[in-house]
Amino acid sequence: MARSAQSGNCGTHRQCAVSRERKPLDELLRFAVDPDGRAVPDLKARLPGRGVWLTCARDVVEKAAKGGVFDKGFRHPVKTAESLADTVESLLKRDALQRLSLANKAGLVVCGFDKVAKVLRNDGAAILLHAADASPDGCAKLDRLARSGAGGTRPAAAVLCNFNAEQMSLALGRPNVVHAALKQGGPRGKFLDAVARLERFRAGGAVYAAA
Repeated sequence: MARSAQSGNCGTHRQCAVSRERKPLDELLRFAVDPDGRAVPDLKARLPGRGVWLTCARDVVEKAAKGGVFDKGFRHPVKTAESLADTVESLLKRDALQRLSLANKAGLVVCGFDKVAKVLRNDGAAILLHAADASPDGCAKLDRLARSGAGGTRPAAAVLCNFNAEQMSLALGRPNVVHAALKQGGPRGKFLDAVARLERFRAGGAVYAAA
């Protein structure tokens, strides 16, 4: 029985090559070696060959890139770009925005101040999205509606400010998006998972807890 439990744990946990701690896969990032001999992020953990796992945190990736961790993990010298942590963050951000786009195609995203306000008042929106460069005044007004929880009949909406207006506009295929509401539905969970991963990477462990 003990061997069976250990085997199951092996399938869902890996050891961070920097901290040497065993962690769940959703708290880690996998890296592989590309045909040019470079260490590259493998966010979906699908690339062939030996992999090196790191805690999903910018400071951990930066330490690994500078400290020869990849050479040791892959058991041979590999090229490691100084900008590796920036590359990881860019890929995590792109993944989250792609999932937001899928939620939009599923009809779960509402844009524009007035439409978002209506959803917050009446339709029980689960997530409120502000562009990082949105007007503080507009954000404050919608935040108050989010905190009110549709007159106290539901929990307050969560608020995310992870992307700027240009990024949100491209993801949603609409111009000048600064506020949006993400309603409940299938693709919502995948988007929140991707945002949590991005926030974990940026903050070194602070995770957005999706409802």
